[in-house]
Amino acid sequence: MSVNLDFPLRALLVKGLLLCLLLIALPATAEVYSYVDAQGNRVFTDRPHSGAKWVDIPPSNSMNQPTVKPITKAKPPVTKPGPLFHYDLLRILVPEPDATIRNIAGDLIVSINSDPTLQNAHSYRLLLDGKPFGEPGRSPVFPLTNIDRGTHQLAVEILDESGRMLERTPSQDFHMMRISLAQKRLAQPCTTEDYGVRPECPLADKPKDPVGIFNFF
Repeated sequence: MSVNLDFPLRALLVKGLLLCLLLIALPATAEVYSYVDAQGNRVFTDRPHSGAKWVDIPPSNSMNQPTVKPITKAKPPVTKPGPLFHYDLLRILVPEPDATIRNIAGDLIVSINSDPTLQNAHSYRLLLDGKPFGEPGRSPVFPLTNIDRGTHQLAVEILDESGRMLERTPSQDFHMMRISLAQKRLAQPCTTEDYGVRPECPLADKPKDPVGIFNFF
């Protein structure tokens, strides 16, 4: 079923639609005028016209877009290290300064002493020829292996939990002598069991067993 609208009603709807379009198209600050033309139509325009009336347009609703602040991660608090702990004594017990070590394999045991004793979270670090040897640890004994022959320098440091050096001994020399097997044999005289086994102890040079009266029994 269709409904026929009369001309005045259709004209009113058209005028209302034109008014809405005009209000949307015009800037917010533009002025709107209205008048009736010769054909009896209501006209809206932004230009003054003879017999036109100014139309009061209420301000439109506006909303500003909220400013989004970037999310920043909170930095963890920085903890400052405490004051340095002081040791009254730190020294190398073994080897003694300027000691000579004779070992075929170049092995050496380094022993350390401190007063007071090593505190919690502190560690010893051994320096060989000015460079760290192995990892820091709490043991006062450092076994060294395969040290080259010649003169070397030893020093010991105490580190705290932050890796700061608390104490250090002066560098002291030691001399590694890796004697050969021939040198060892020359240093040790032949025993009775060595004759016929070691080339430098031939059987012809083996001393005679003493002969006594008790050998007959």
